[in-house]
Amino acid sequence: MKKTSSIKSLKSRDKKNKVVRRRDGKGKIRLYVINKEKPRMKAKQ
Repeated sequence: MKKTSSIKSLKSRDKKNKVVRRRDGKGKIRLYVINKEKPRMKAKQ
């Protein structure tokens, strides 16, 4: 999983990419890019 400063650029890499907000273990909200078909596209911010 890649860490990045720009989620917008990673979202546009593939049509199936989705940006989701999730909480980590400490309660912080993180942004993740997920792709069910190509797991190597995963990223977080």
